[in-house]
Amino acid sequence: MATRIPDSTANISANPSQRFDGVSQNRSLARGLDILRAFKPGTDLLGNGELAERTGLSAATVSRLTQTLVTSGFLEYERGARAYRLAAPVLSLGHAMRAASPVLKAATPFMQDVSNKLKVNIGLASADRTEMVYLESIRYNRKPSLRTIVAGQRVPIELTSLGRAYLATLDARTRQALLEEIMQSYRSASWKPISAEINKTIEKVAATGLCLASWQPGVVAMSTPLTVPGGQTLALNLSLITDDAASTVERQHGAALLALKNKIVHELERRAPAG
Repeated sequence: MATRIPDSTANISANPSQRFDGVSQNRSLARGLDILRAFKPGTDLLGNGELAERTGLSAATVSRLTQTLVTSGFLEYERGARAYRLAAPVLSLGHAMRAASPVLKAATPFMQDVSNKLKVNIGLASADRTEMVYLESIRYNRKPSLRTIVAGQRVPIELTSLGRAYLATLDARTRQALLEEIMQSYRSASWKPISAEINKTIEKVAATGLCLASWQPGVVAMSTPLTVPGGQTLALNLSLITDDAASTVERQHGAALLALKNKIVHELERRAPAG
């Protein structure tokens, strides 16, 4: 399985949203958010040097931003390690987002129902730069060791069915810019087969609305793009532990995944304010 090579260019953003093009941006705020983005699962403490490497910001800028984030309560400083960790308000923001999300309010009951009936995992994710972030993850697996994907978890766009379903919805120019950014984290020999698979995905989503991937051993995942009222594109997926071929999973569960998407879209449209 191909994996990304750690690279200092990970801070570059290829944001597909054009909504705020031309609008004046607050660079200090954007850089502060880059600092927070540098913390990911498995990363407990990061010092200023590591944060500078991960964000591409200068050491002086990172030092100023981390001090501000500590003062505002979003980072904690560990004196012994001379490093920082995320503080409680970050968790509070995530909880507030999930509690207020009209998409999750509409989608979660349907996702839970399909997971129980089909005995599969169901997930819903949104793109953030070069990764997909799970908004909700309903895991059918009863063993704790197999319930590792949770809301807030990040997975790579280029390797997952979620990410590839999302890529298939982008216009050619935006998709190429994003893929060029991702490609910088790969050796050319590793990237070539991934690029070929992505191209096949684009064709398959156009033809069937579905794409499949098996980037983890013994797990087949199938996804479909989901555009919600307002224009945001998410990705909805179904996954299960199986020795069956991807084509078998598609034949058995493809129609159910598309039906689930339609139910969610219809429910969101029903709940949308009139006018």
